[in-house]
Amino acid sequence: MSLLTFTDVSKSYDNQVRVIDRLSFSIEKGEFITLIGPSGCGKTTLLKMINGLIPFDEGEISVKDRSLADWDLIKLRREIGYVIQQIGLFPHMTIEKNIGYVLSLLGRDPEDQREKAKELIKLVGLDAGYLSRYPRELSGGQKQRVGVARALAADPDIILMDEPFGAVDDITRKVLQDEMKALHQKLKKTIVFVTHDIEEAIKLGTRIVLMDQGKIVQAGTKEEMLFSPATEFTKRFLGSKSFNAYLGQLAIEEVYRPYDQLINKVSLDKERIFIKDTAMEGIRKMIKENLQSLVVINEEDQAVGEFQLQDIQQKIQL
Repeated sequence: MSLLTFTDVSKSYDNQVRVIDRLSFSIEKGEFITLIGPSGCGKTTLLKMINGLIPFDEGEISVKDRSLADWDLIKLRREIGYVIQQIGLFPHMTIEKNIGYVLSLLGRDPEDQREKAKELIKLVGLDAGYLSRYPRELSGGQKQRVGVARALAADPDIILMDEPFGAVDDITRKVLQDEMKALHQKLKKTIVFVTHDIEEAIKLGTRIVLMDQGKIVQAGTKEEMLFSPATEFTKRFLGSKSFNAYLGQLAIEEVYRPYDQLINKVSLDKERIFIKDTAMEGIRKMIKENLQSLVVINEEDQAVGEFQLQDIQQKIQL
């Protein structure tokens, strides 16, 4: 089911060059779309057109099978979660009030707001004790978690995220990415996520959309984008760094071969790799130890299969 549909949408500023150029595209329920592309390609404009923050000149955008022109934009924005890099928490409100702000606009009972705030603060990895604090008392990463919690407060089907982790340090960024990925898998929300970071796009997106000059150059899974580039621009933009990023987030459990599928069983006294480790970690271990394969172990320290380089090759054959 298409939750968002763009049909021949165009947008220009001051009647100059089109920022969005006759764009047609659909987003299905439950997808995690990562929008990437060079600066000025139209990523943020595309995102903001979804909830009417930026009007478009031509074409049609439909949200939940309803044209944007038929929506009350205030009501629409309250039904769509929105997270930005600057976060935008209200400094004079406690974290509890910040999270419950949209619910207060919707007329929800104060007790419901409190309970929802308690539920969501835990969901984003913070203790309930943070609810009585103010934004100035939180770190950048903690503020971003609160921003995500606030976006989830009204239980929206769609969440828009505009480079939400761009202002935090690398370690915090990776933690937030892991938490966002886990939240998507748990809640199944439809997320549209703008980023300039190719590694982030590959790690988070169930589908990656590459834009240039207001057009979609290519859209697809990370495997399709990396190993079946449709254009020279896709190939150049993603480059070799993207392949390393792919290996750095590809879990062993996605590529290894279980023992019941092996013709020749490997010796169990070989070097081991944890099933939740990445393919990159497996490759490094094989190179360091000069091995052709590794025994894969699960959470109970039981051997469950084997990992070889050819397993990655089979994964990327489209």
